[in-house]
Amino acid sequence: MDGSSPEFRDVCLRCRRPRRVCWCDAVTPVQSRTHVVFIQHPREFRVPVSTCRMAHLSLPNSELHVALSAKGTPALEAWCERPGVAVLFPADDAADADTLETPPSTLIVIDGTWSNARKVVMNCPLLSALPRVAFRPDAPSRYRIRAEPDDDFVSTIEATAIVLEKLERAPGRFRPILTAFDTMVERQLAFATSNGRRTRHARLKKRNTARVDPMAELTAQRDSLVAVFGEANAWPLDAANAPPGEPELIQLVAQRLATGERFEAVLQATRPLAPSVPLHLDLSLERLEASEPRDAALARWRAFVRPIDVLVGWGRYCRDLLEHEGAAPPAFVDVRAKLCQVGAGRPGSVEACAGRLGLSLSEGRGRAVRRLESVLGVTRAAVEGRATDCLPPRAPR
Repeated sequence: MDGSSPEFRDVCLRCRRPRRVCWCDAVTPVQSRTHVVFIQHPREFRVPVSTCRMAHLSLPNSELHVALSAKGTPALEAWCERPGVAVLFPADDAADADTLETPPSTLIVIDGTWSNARKVVMNCPLLSALPRVAFRPDAPSRYRIRAEPDDDFVSTIEATAIVLEKLERAPGRFRPILTAFDTMVERQLAFATSNGRRTRHARLKKRNTARVDPMAELTAQRDSLVAVFGEANAWPLDAANAPPGEPELIQLVAQRLATGERFEAVLQATRPLAPSVPLHLDLSLERLEASEPRDAALARWRAFVRPIDVLVGWGRYCRDLLEHEGAAPPAFVDVRAKLCQVGAGRPGSVEACAGRLGLSLSEGRGRAVRRLESVLGVTRAAVEGRATDCLPPRAPR
């Protein structure tokens, strides 16, 4: 047994970063007329580099709360009920910070991925009822250690600095708070290039050099495999009239590979159908409105799935929908992820994979049925050792 002591990193308790990349010495406090209330999604709290915390430490007239909602936090509930409070949130009905005649005295800023931030706002009646403020950045993000999904996406500290300058009509006033941000980026980059130890990505690559067949799990359990596909009633993220709530399962199809036993259900929606649902699901509105009561459909589903079954899906979205309904499968395999491991790249859509296998898909029964048949074909090919037939041809070098 190795008797050496484990190595512990010296961590700064203020910024919560290792001392060697601490950015506290670069924090430049700037007073703001606007009181800023940061609501940080709990997942962001665990992220090593938190620009939300950096922004809070740079703005004396701010406060930081880690929460999924304003409800349940007395201080946040009180702020949402005061006049002159707005939330920084891009939406069709959001006021442009450049042209807002009466700026808010308090601005609530949500820290999280776009998906998580939207959930915090839309699932909280207190926050969703507040006026919204938006802006368009003048330049792409300076967050060089992370790629933003679009030029209009910036970090929380950048967004805060930009919107405060626009609201307070003070160009350049809040740029000093980005000093800590730029310092953090430079130190992270410098540490990454000078670190003699390999990154976690390199360690993972070495760990996986002993080749293991990604499809072995499917092959070993072929008699218990059930292909599954689900569709949801999901409103667009930017829909101004979207009702509160998560995407809900409204169509579920499955087939047992060994016996061909089939399950099909169209479930009653609990909230208004998104306008695009009939088009995307390739089902008529009449068919969706004549759907089965949710409790009855889910009861049939629970009776269909056996404890020994292993559900096979394309991605994890169907599994997440079932989990949201309290009907999470006992075991689940993402065959798309398995194909990514086989081909060291993206396999494309499930229908494209089925096309490479020469499969003929049913028409007129909805998108879910076509995709289920595609998942079935891909899974059969995988357990028969033909997974590479599903993949696009490699480009010549």
